[in-house]
Amino acid sequence: MARKAVIAREKKRERLVAKYAAKRKALKEAGDYEALDKLPRNASPVRLHNRCKLTGRPKGYMRKFGISRVTFREMASEGKIPGVTKASW
Repeated sequence: MARKAVIAREKKRERLVAKYAAKRKALKEAGDYEALDKLPRNASPVRLHNRCKLTGRPKGYMRKFGISRVTFREMASEGKIPGVTKASW
């Protein structure tokens, strides 16, 4: 489990990105890079990092499910993910 502060920081970044998305787009189209420079750094979508929705783990993230590989394996073994079965041949 990731530290609560790290998870909270990431959520704060997501809110900032959403807040400034329209303004960033308008400034980019206008080519006003000086004004773009004055926006908060965390308002840039490049600074976001995908994290597991359940544990907050930053590595081994599976986009399709929104969780880490470790959590995915546990949930799949317990049968909590519909349509996912353990391979056998």
